Amino acid sequence: MTEGRLRTFTALAETGSVRAAAARLFVTESAVSAAVAALARDLGVPVIERVGRGVRLTPAGEVYAGYARQVLGLLEQGRAAARGEADPERGALRLAAVTTAADQVLPGLLAGFRARRPGVELTLEVGPSRQVWRWLADHEVDLVLGGRPPDGVTAAVLATRSNDLVVVTAPEVVFDLRTTPWVMREPGSGTRRTAEAYLAERDADPPQLVLGSNGAVIAGAAAGLGAALVSRDAVGPELADGRLVVVDAPGMPLHRPWHAVAGVAPTATTRLFIDHLLEAPGWRPAARAV
Repeated sequence: MTEGRLRTFTALAETGSVRAAAARLFVTESAVSAAVAALARDLGVPVIERVGRGVRLTPAGEVYAGYARQVLGLLEQGRAAARGEADPERGALRLAAVTTAADQVLPGLLAGFRARRPGVELTLEVGPSRQVWRWLADHEVDLVLGGRPPDGVTAAVLATRSNDLVVVTAPEVVFDLRTTPWVMREPGSGTRRTAEAYLAERDADPPQLVLGSNGAVIAGAAAGLGAALVSRDAVGPELADGRLVVVDAPGMPLHRPWHAVAGVAPTATTRLFIDHLLEAPGWRPAARAV
């Protein structure tokens, strides 16, 4: 079982076709087919099956794809850890962040870190809450900035920062918990899950409009489409110029701190970023395993 075969197989699993996997890897389609066939021989079970002119993973292939992603992520993490241990300021740091943190919390932090540590190889992935925790569990990223990690994710919380969720509307909207429409994030968003739980706890079932991105939700609320549950960090300008107002909703605000979360053995370069983070206003150390 070689790393190249694992990468080819995961590319096929993620793209859904031999052609797309070949394009991603800059190899021929026959090379992809040969690598996947060799992997299946090593495993002793088929991992793909023909469907019309295409292919799909078998149930065994679906199961193995999850392990393959973890193995590849762990290999990358090991390389980053080795390089970082030798010279932390020239190591690699793979960051992931939920959308609101990427929009509102990270830009200044990243700019300052790049200026101080220009030799660090820095990458950033942005996604909904469900996705960023999967990346961490699969060892595909070194550090996540988001809410509290869910149950089942073995990780170390290294730093926290206060974050309040509030309900906002346009000034002209008369807010009623049960009748005012709610503008929602996409499925998989932690903020959406929190909003749904908040409404369910109060037996409220108002109309909902799903706009997807954090920016779209804020713009929709400011346009008068309804109420939105958002981080106060995300709507500072809109509150300041009066495009949005915080409404007096029951049980608000909700305190949902930001968490900087790494795997159980953070790399030396990850620790450099945490040191930088803890110099920023509002951040405090919170080293504990979860």
